[in-house]
Amino acid sequence: MREVSFIERNKEKWVSIENNLRNKINVEPDVLASNYIELTNDLAYAQTFYPKSKTKDYLNELAIVAHQQLYKDQRSSESQLRHFINYEIPEAIWSIRRPLIYSLLIFSLSIVIGVISAYYDVDFVRLILGNHYVDMSIKNIEEGNPAGVYQGGSEIGSALLITINNVRVAFLAFAFGIFYSVGAGFILFHNGVMVGAFHQMFATYGVLGKAMSAIWIHGAIELSVIVIAGGCGLAVGNSMLFPKSYTRLESFKRSMKTASKVLISTVPFFIVAGFLEGFVTRHYQLSLGMCLTIIVLSFTAILYFYVAKPIQLAKRNGWV
Repeated sequence: MREVSFIERNKEKWVSIENNLRNKINVEPDVLASNYIELTNDLAYAQTFYPKSKTKDYLNELAIVAHQQLYKDQRSSESQLRHFINYEIPEAIWSIRRPLIYSLLIFSLSIVIGVISAYYDVDFVRLILGNHYVDMSIKNIEEGNPAGVYQGGSEIGSALLITINNVRVAFLAFAFGIFYSVGAGFILFHNGVMVGAFHQMFATYGVLGKAMSAIWIHGAIELSVIVIAGGCGLAVGNSMLFPKSYTRLESFKRSMKTASKVLISTVPFFIVAGFLEGFVTRHYQLSLGMCLTIIVLSFTAILYFYVAKPIQLAKRNGWV
């Protein structure tokens, strides 16, 4: 069937379903359930025969809204918090998966730029990180403790300040997305260049492996969720640049609601990263095995929650 014929045959039904979703208070739950089934069937057909069409994108967005409203209204033994974590957040992550990928690419590219710049210009690290920080790091390296910077201050105070700062950076990356994604991209680029230059500094002095065993104890989570927050900002900016069939305002409101759910999910991870940096990283010299175990577990948690879980939900609901 040609796409035009497919649209003509079903457009009245889709308009009716949209009206039902807007006025769900006056619609029987069974009708909403039936609408959702019809939408997923049409979506599956569009994904098979028109995989790159706007029709498929439209049905996908409509099916997500239908799923959210249907399962939000159903009585369940699950608490609202559990439903939010297990369903709404993975749905939101799946909805903004492309901006999240773009965020990862920007951050990764900026790390490479930071490494190359620091490799060819010895003064670049000082320009990015500041003379005081670099001099302190060099002194620590000479004393055989390259990550000694993480051992200063009290554990509780360090964890609290680090968590607050990380959350601030994440919310800035999100908020700056309103400037048509440029602001979020800048935050990602700036932080990525810093990370790249920072690692190259340790490589120059031949202590990269030792330093990374400390840095990535907390950095595995910290940097991952900064990328996720940046992706949320890009999603908001892109919603105004590419509103699809919605007005820019409506597209912006929808994107803000979706991206905010993903952003909120990063806060517990930032708290964990702050705890690790304040209480655990300072003891990195005790055991390399401990460091590697924490790093692997951290990346596993991030990949499960932000990659595997959304994909599982998408497959279960026929979105892919």
